[in-house]
Amino acid sequence: MPTEIPREELTVRRERAILVSVELPERPWVGSDPLEELRGLAETAGAVVVGTLTQRRDRIVPSTYVGKGKVQELVRLAQATDADVVIFDNDLTPAQTRNLEEATGIKVLDRSELILDIFATRARSTEARLQVELAQLEYSLPRLRHMWKHLSRFKGGIGMRGPGETQLEEDRRLVDLRIRDLRLRLHEVEARKAREVASRSEEYTVSLVGYTNAGKSTLMNALTGAGVYVEDQLFSTLDTRTRQWHIKDWGRVLLSDTVGFIRELPHRLVASFKATLEEARQARLLLHVVDASNPAAEQQIEAVQQVLREIGCESKPLLLVLNKVDRVTDHSQVAYLSKLHPYAVPVSAATGQGLERLAEAVAATLSADFVEAEIETSAANGKVVAYLHTHADVLSKQYHDSRIVIRCLMPRQAVHHVQGPDVTVRIREPAGLTA
Repeated sequence: MPTEIPREELTVRRERAILVSVELPERPWVGSDPLEELRGLAETAGAVVVGTLTQRRDRIVPSTYVGKGKVQELVRLAQATDADVVIFDNDLTPAQTRNLEEATGIKVLDRSELILDIFATRARSTEARLQVELAQLEYSLPRLRHMWKHLSRFKGGIGMRGPGETQLEEDRRLVDLRIRDLRLRLHEVEARKAREVASRSEEYTVSLVGYTNAGKSTLMNALTGAGVYVEDQLFSTLDTRTRQWHIKDWGRVLLSDTVGFIRELPHRLVASFKATLEEARQARLLLHVVDASNPAAEQQIEAVQQVLREIGCESKPLLLVLNKVDRVTDHSQVAYLSKLHPYAVPVSAATGQGLERLAEAVAATLSADFVEAEIETSAANGKVVAYLHTHADVLSKQYHDSRIVIRCLMPRQAVHHVQGPDVTVRIREPAGLTA
C-alpha cells in the first residue's frame, strides 16, 4: 500500500491529471462525452489530461465513492501514466479524499475544489480575491483535520493556489479568525456595491448572464465596444464591468457583464460573489446568453436558471440570446432551441449577425414598462420640466396661463419622481411602443 505523499512534492506547473466521473440516478451525465466539461476545467486550471475513468453506479461507496475494482483500476492507471493528481467530477467527503489519496499515492481533488482553484487564478480585483479566498477557506475548514496532518505541508499546485494559500498554512483558529475578517470586509463591499447599483436606479440597466464561456464578454464588446478581456477559456471574467450601450431609436442603457455560471457551482462561491451578482439582481432586464453550438445547451440553460433562482432572480424579465450561431454545424440544434424558447434571439457576437434584431428586442422589452402620461404643473416649475426632458420622450406641450401640460412617454417607475403638491399626473395607458 503506497504511503501518503507529501504535497510539497506535487507542485509542478503542468500537473498530469486523471479525470474521473461517476454517473448516479440523481446525477446523470450531460451530453455525449461525460468528461468534456471536466476536461475543460482541468485544462483551464493548467493540467495535462493523461487518463480518464468513468463508472455508472446506483449508489456511491461511502469510503471511496467508486467501487473497489475501480479504485484498483485507478491505481494502475495512475502508475502507468505517471499522474500527479486525480480530479473527480463529483464532490467528495474529506474521508473519501483521504482514502483515495492513500490508495493512489497522489493528490485527489473534487469538482468544487477544482472550480475554486480556477477562480483563485482568475481573480484580479481586490473584491474578487476576497470573495475567492473566503470560499476557499470555508470549503477547506471542515477538511483540515481529515485531509492533512499540518497545514504548512501545502506548497502549491492545482487546488492549493490563490490568495487563501498563506492562511491555509495556519491552524484552525487562525483560519476561523480569517473567515470572520473576510466576512466583515465583504459585508462592507456588498453594502458599497448595493449603494453603487442603487444610484443607477433611474437608468435602464441590462445584465448579461449565462454559462461560462457562452460568449458574454464577446457580446458586450460587440454591443458597446468596451474592450472587455476575452479568452476562449472557462471563467475568463470574474469582475463585473458596466458600459454604455446606445440603442438606435431608443437611447442609452447600461450593460453589465457578470461572472459565468456552471453546473453545480459551489454554493459557497455563489454566496461569496453576492456583491458581484448584485448587478444581475438589480437589473431591469437579464440577457441570458447561451452557446447555441454546444450540444448540451439546454442543460446549460437549466443550470443557469438554477443559479438565478439561488440569487433571487427567477422572476426578473429575461431575454434568451442564442449566441455562436456561426459555429453551429447541425442547424437542427438551433431550430430545437428556438422551438423550446420561441422568443429567443439567435446572434453571433463574433460576426455581428443578429445584433440589430437583439437591440430591437431589448428596446421592445424595456418599452413594455413605459406609460403615457400627462403632467400638469406650473410653467415656472423648471425642475419638473427639465426632469421630463431628460427622462421621458416629450410628445407635446401646451400652455394655459401660468400652467403647462406635458404629454410624454416615461418609465413607469419614474412617475413618482415628478409627483408633488404643484404637480398633477394623469396616466393614460401603457405605451406599448419603443421610445
